[in-house]
Amino acid sequence: MVQYDYVTKVYYKDIDQMGVVYYARYFEFFEQARTELLNDLGIIVTDIEDKGYFLPVVSATCDYKEGAKFEDEIIVRTLIKEVPRARMRIDYEVYRKADNRILVTGHTIHGFIDKDGKPKRPPKSLIDCLSPLIAD
Repeated sequence: MVQYDYVTKVYYKDIDQMGVVYYARYFEFFEQARTELLNDLGIIVTDIEDKGYFLPVVSATCDYKEGAKFEDEIIVRTLIKEVPRARMRIDYEVYRKADNRILVTGHTIHGFIDKDGKPKRPPKSLIDCLSPLIAD
């Protein structure tokens, strides 16, 4: 399993009228965290795109347990548990840093397509990077 903890702070722009993080912002936190996870592995998204691969989100879920509030520091734990075949699943767990309380869980599923939107197999460089890190 591949795991990366992305830490960020909740800003005023992130909260709703009730003072908690607006529900859709968690998908933006997921995007930031997965970009940092891939970067940490030496996988640069723009490099993959330059090679003709695109990874659109084809499914996304988010289950809310408790809302983060203004100025909370949160940890977005990002996990890849399986080597991608036709699609890649990335799981997320969001914790409040101060008390390590779980706030949100979710996942995204990404396809692999070319610039014309036609399905492709995952890039070999991605498979080669992830395979030794994930025990099947």
